[in-house]
Amino acid sequence: MEIEVPDRLSGELADGGHRLLQRVYYEDTDFSGVVYHARYLHFLERGRTDYLRCLGVRQGDMMADENDAGAAFVVRRMLIDFLSAARMDDVLEIFTKTRKMTGARLVLEQRISVGDRALVTAEVTVALVNSEGRARRLPDRLAALFFT
Repeated sequence: MEIEVPDRLSGELADGGHRLLQRVYYEDTDFSGVVYHARYLHFLERGRTDYLRCLGVRQGDMMADENDAGAAFVVRRMLIDFLSAARMDDVLEIFTKTRKMTGARLVLEQRISVGDRALVTAEVTVALVNSEGRARRLPDRLAALFFT
C-alpha cells in the first residue's frame, strides 16, 4: 500500500516573493535556548534555496547542464541586521524577494520573523558563475523567473 505524504518541506510563492516556515530546534540554539547568530545564515540560505526551487530552478541540474556551462549561484555580499532573538521551538517565517537584477547579479531582500516580530533583515547579493567561478550573465529564461 502506498501512502501519499504531503510536501511540507517546501515553502510557497506569496506576496511578490517566497515564504518558508522553519522550526527552531535545540541544535540551532546556544546554552540559553536562544538562536546562535550564525544559525540565521542557515535559515536565510534555506529561504533562498527554496525560493529558487519554487520558481522551478534546480541548482543541482544547473551545475550538470552543459548549456548553462555548469552555472551556479554564489553569495557575493550580505548586509544583515539582527533585531531580536528567536528561541527554541519558535516557528520562523523566512521571506525572500528579488529586489533588483543586473547582468549576472540578483539582489534579494530577506526577512526572518516570528509572527509580527522581525528578527533579522538581510540584503543578499548573489552572482551567477560558470564552472570555473567566473561571473556570467543570467540567461533570459532564468532572469524572467524572478519578476513574474
